[in-house]
Amino acid sequence: MRFLDMKTDYAFKKVFGSENSKDILLSFLNSTLELGKEIIDLKIEDPYNVPKLQGMKDTSVDVKAILDDKTKVIIEMQILNHDGLESRILYNTAKNYANQLESGDKYSLLNPVIAQTILNFEMFEFKKYKSSFKLFEKDTFTKYKDDIELIFIELPKFQKELEECKSIEDKWIYFIKNADNLTIIPKEFQQVPFKTAFDIATQITWSQDELEVYDYVMMKEMEEVSALNTATKKGFDKGMKKWLKEGEEIGIKKGIEEGIKQGIEAGLKQGIQQGLLKAIELGLKLKFGIEGLKLYPEIKKIKDVDVLEAISEAIESAQSIEDIRKIYKES
Repeated sequence: MRFLDMKTDYAFKKVFGSENSKDILLSFLNSTLELGKEIIDLKIEDPYNVPKLQGMKDTSVDVKAILDDKTKVIIEMQILNHDGLESRILYNTAKNYANQLESGDKYSLLNPVIAQTILNFEMFEFKKYKSSFKLFEKDTFTKYKDDIELIFIELPKFQKELEECKSIEDKWIYFIKNADNLTIIPKEFQQVPFKTAFDIATQITWSQDELEVYDYVMMKEMEEVSALNTATKKGFDKGMKKWLKEGEEIGIKKGIEEGIKQGIEAGLKQGIQQGLLKAIELGLKLKFGIEGLKLYPEIKKIKDVDVLEAISEAIESAQSIEDIRKIYKES
């Protein structure tokens, strides 16, 4: 027995968004939404139908439901992290919220909208697989108006094995993530509505037209994944080449700058040493004192009297140039 991949938005809508999927969707939403009360009934908007292949791009694959308290829920499956996805989800949620009103209607007629997005990739840095976003005051965490909620379920972060799935939520997420890897309906899923979901997801129950559309969607999604991976690799390679080139240029520049700096420092130090030594040697030869040393160009900039006096004393006490060199090196 083969089950279809629930991570494909088309198969997901077939299982959760068909006319006969109400009990499945009720169970799924009651387990994943935290409304503080049980959903008793709902209406599925734009139920699943078999689209023509050439019209696939115009066919909605979101599951939309109106709950018994008039809250609208939009459920979407995303297999790829498209550019601008977060903005698109927010835009789609806000649009569904605003489109409830006709011209002249009162704002009090607006009902809450919940967007639940199931992701086959990791979007956020935190470890938990399910997250909820609402409008809060940033310091006191006071809710604004509880009319917009964004819920994300990141499948890669859900790591539970079948025997670890105890809650209804665990079982539904496990089903969505792993159905295509199973060959039988596990004993944990024999009860309704889980068994019903597996029955709908069984390949042999699908018509030829449905399977053609499913295979087409799978092929397109694989192409998108391949294109994304290729673009990512090209971008990485290009970035690495640019980084290596810029890094090499920066390294050379910094190396030259550091070399010049070290060269200047070493040269200055060596120049001062040589200048002082020459001055001492000359002073020894001429036997002039501190006033005479001040006239020598290499030590004109020396303002430290103690240094000058030390040089003068060295000259007066030394008997030869070698003595001066020895005194200088020891100092």
